[in-house]
Amino acid sequence: MRFPNPSQRPLFRQTARRGTATVLAGVLLAAGGLAGCSDSDGPDRAVDAFLAGWRGGDLNKVGFRNPAGERVPAGEVAEEIKQLSGELAKTPPELRREGDPKITEDTATATVRVDWTLPGDTHWTYPSEIHLKRGEDDEWQVIWEPKVVEPRLTSGDELAVRRLPARRAAVADGAGKPIVAPRPVVLVGVQPNEVTDLPGLVRQLDAAFKAIRPPITPPVDLTDLPTRIREAEPEHFVDVVTLRREAYLQIKPRIHELPGTKFREEQRELAPTRDFARALLGSVDPVQADDMAANPGLFEEGDLVGHGGLQGRYDKQLRGGTGLSVIITSKRPDGTVTPTGTEVFRREPQAGVPLKTTLDVATQNAADDAVRGSRQRAALVAVRISDGAVLAAANGGSAENLAFTAQVPPGSTFKMVSALGLLDAGAVTLDAPVGCPKTFTVDGRSFKNSDNFALGTVPFRTDFAKSCNTAFAALAPKLGPDGLANAGRSLGLEADWKLGIDAFTGKVSAGGSAAERAAASFGQGTTVVSPLAMAAATAGVARGQWQQPKLVLEPAPGEPAPPGPQLKAGSVEPLRTMMREVVTKGTGSTLADVPGDPVYGKTGTAEYDDNPAHTHAWFVGWQGDVAFAVFVEKGGSSTATAVPIAEKFLRGLR
Repeated sequence: MRFPNPSQRPLFRQTARRGTATVLAGVLLAAGGLAGCSDSDGPDRAVDAFLAGWRGGDLNKVGFRNPAGERVPAGEVAEEIKQLSGELAKTPPELRREGDPKITEDTATATVRVDWTLPGDTHWTYPSEIHLKRGEDDEWQVIWEPKVVEPRLTSGDELAVRRLPARRAAVADGAGKPIVAPRPVVLVGVQPNEVTDLPGLVRQLDAAFKAIRPPITPPVDLTDLPTRIREAEPEHFVDVVTLRREAYLQIKPRIHELPGTKFREEQRELAPTRDFARALLGSVDPVQADDMAANPGLFEEGDLVGHGGLQGRYDKQLRGGTGLSVIITSKRPDGTVTPTGTEVFRREPQAGVPLKTTLDVATQNAADDAVRGSRQRAALVAVRISDGAVLAAANGGSAENLAFTAQVPPGSTFKMVSALGLLDAGAVTLDAPVGCPKTFTVDGRSFKNSDNFALGTVPFRTDFAKSCNTAFAALAPKLGPDGLANAGRSLGLEADWKLGIDAFTGKVSAGGSAAERAAASFGQGTTVVSPLAMAAATAGVARGQWQQPKLVLEPAPGEPAPPGPQLKAGSVEPLRTMMREVVTKGTGSTLADVPGDPVYGKTGTAEYDDNPAHTHAWFVGWQGDVAFAVFVEKGGSSTATAVPIAEKFLRGLR
């Protein structure tokens, strides 16, 4: 209710003091009307103008007084709101008046809902009270005090946001034990103002890093170190390399006392060894500029982020949810800001969720050791025959997971598939005589054997054990246009796998010309596979039925592909016999004395371009409950590169 003439208001108070019942009743009625008043000149109008000005930064439509009744310029209030908001000043809150102000004579109180949007789309919401006073001109003015912004703020305070990092969850092995865990590292650096001989320092560091065993891959590149040292502040720590503690201890005597070298010990999330399933697992590293650009506001300098492999694919799950804390800080006279110890909001971090895999530490170590030192890029995959669990995936000389994603011709390892198709079709038996000439021509295209050997007419088992290409080229028509593809599909090739990470399941040649079918019969033509696909196919032969390999157990990546058909005993048993004879009498004979259960296998040399001298090397096989595939890119002869890796792997399992 508004009084057109302010001078009328004292009349009511004067009459009330006279004590007459009639006038007292009138006073009570007037007071009741005043409490419910909410017209255009009421306190709600001033509150709404204040809230709009708070968000917009312009409070010139609002009048202010301090608690002592003194006028406060609107500009000062706007500036203080900005200062009190601190780190939140660039994102003003949503503000909403809750109900009508409560009026008592010339004062009023309004409740406001304050809703800040914090990083990560977190909302911090709380009520705040705004007190108002009616002025001499009958206009409502806001009583300004810092606690309007947040009830615990006082003059000179600022709001600040602190991120609360979550504990990154582990990638676990098949036994449920963490593979990646905090492990000690040493940061090797240089302090420029203590360097006495820069060229000599670089030479000695380079020599020391090259002496680490196993070698650091890729090698530490010190090319730009002199420039970085010269351009750095004199007492700055110029980072050179981060070493696992065990690697650092190898060279500590050589570098610790060099003038200018400095060392910091930290913990990093690491696998048991530097090579351990490196391409498959990926890495956990300090956040990079690309990460921050792709995820605005999500990361800060110093955050750890998964890159590549499982760490990258499941980074969000493993990283968990960052928590937030809003605290009150106070600015000192010298301009420094210090926490007051008051926390006004907290969102607890959410711990990451572990990722359980099928990897086996002992098998992975053996695989990593087997491919280490290969002069060409190499991959080795091991699969447990009984349940399809991927036990190891090693990639030597490459950050790329060739073990899962390579798309390369399988060469003569694919004779395992061709032989299965021929046996299923009843086109051949173990001892059926099959010619192995030096060359065999189909539609004008000439096929030959490795090193141009010839066996004459021999039992089919001998053609297989000695890896005769011309014998298989001659038998190719008996497979028909789709026989090879069907045999491959019975061993899981081309299937849609739910593995939890990218994997190439193969593409088998089907149809095509007579020459194409001849080439495909011994793993050339248009057939391409990955080492994982061949390891799984080999496990299917050993088990008698293909089943999809599995890697990620929890969370389950989806329904696996259905199992393949039960392989015919009349086909798979002779095939196993031939794969054993590859080791006892054929191209894999260097594996005959490997300790333990009998070793079965098939060698393979695969041309990858138009030059017959350019070949990849393969070996697939199994021993006991472990099936495996070895691939050496541009490895030449399989007996010279792939078979020795297979032998080193199997001996490493003992």
